[in-house]
Amino acid sequence: MSSIPSTFQLPAINGRQDIKLTEALAKVPPEAQKKAKTQAQDFEAVFLNSMFSQMTSGLKGDGPFGSTPGTDVWRSMLTEQYAKSFASVGGVGISSDVFRTLILQQAARAN
Repeated sequence: MSSIPSTFQLPAINGRQDIKLTEALAKVPPEAQKKAKTQAQDFEAVFLNSMFSQMTSGLKGDGPFGSTPGTDVWRSMLTEQYAKSFASVGGVGISSDVFRTLILQQAARAN
């Protein structure tokens, strides 16, 4: 019988076990891992916000994406919330790569 809980998944990259990340996670304290995950997610949210802002910048007309007074402020808040929401549920995958890089760097400094 395995000692790893059934809900636990080993880090993977391209469908294969990521041995480097697994080893690095053992060297980095849980608090630092949590902070790195939050920072990676925030980075992805900023990227997505920029992308969503560009997607809606040229829209004109009526409705929520029209061009009325105050729409630009409302639209910026909407795209920011969309970006945070997307990033919190996995986003487009940027945060996992950023997290991996942060953890590998911290583990290298720990040596």
